[in-house]
Order: sequence, then C-alpha cells, then structure tokens
Amino acid sequence: MRPERALREPADNQEIDVIQQESRLRVADNTGAKEILCIRVLGGSGRRYAGIGDVIVATVKDAIPGGNVKKGDVVKAVIVRTVKERRRPDGSYIRFDENAAVILKNDGDPRGTRIFGPVGRELREKKFMKIISLAPEVL
Repeated sequence: MRPERALREPADNQEIDVIQQESRLRVADNTGAKEILCIRVLGGSGRRYAGIGDVIVATVKDAIPGGNVKKGDVVKAVIVRTVKERRRPDGSYIRFDENAAVILKNDGDPRGTRIFGPVGRELREKKFMKIISLAPEVL
C-alpha cells in the first residue's frame, strides 16, 4: 500500500465504527437472545466495518430458554450502540458503554416488542422508525 493512502483519514460518512466479522454484540430487545456474533456486514462485497444504523447478519451465541430465537439461529440485526465514538455533523461526539444490536424481521421491523437502553439518533436517518418509537431514549 502506498504511504499517502495509509495516512489518509476516512471521510465523515465512512468513519470506521469497529463492528466487523467475529464481533460480539449484546442484544437490546426482548427476543430472547442475549448475545450475537457478527457473521457479515451488509452493504457491498468489500464492506468491512459497521456502525450505528447498519445492518449485519449474525448468529445467536447466547439465548434464554423459551425465547423467540434459539442459540445457533442466523438473524439480521441493526446496530443501535457502539463503544467507538462517532462524530456528529454538529461537531459533537457520541459513544456508548457497549456494542448492542436489535434483531430484525425480513421486512426490517424489530422482531421483539421492547427495546432496552438508549439508541443512536442515526437510526432515524436510516428509517428505523419503529425502533426509535420503542426505545426509551434516543441520544
């Protein structure tokens, strides 16, 4: 790789939020899953990283008995919180204490009926209005 390419910082819309393959995330809904592992970041064959509002394919690693999803299920999920800080257009930064996601149905609506914890405002721009309305707080 050429040195000038390595030193270049990503553009604001391509800021690296370090959810990638093999990342483990907490599940912030009541589907019964506790933890998921990212299998793939959706959005193109070369896409490596995902941030708040991005959709991933994941597998359930830990689940409670009697939940909607079981351990080993492959699901789609949208990221709602990341530990890596994200720069907002007004110059402020937002970061959370954990990486978390909400499991989705095929039509893009959340599979659960409740959302736990705050979610990022970026979900509104990505048209996840159902998650915004269910969340107790939007930061």
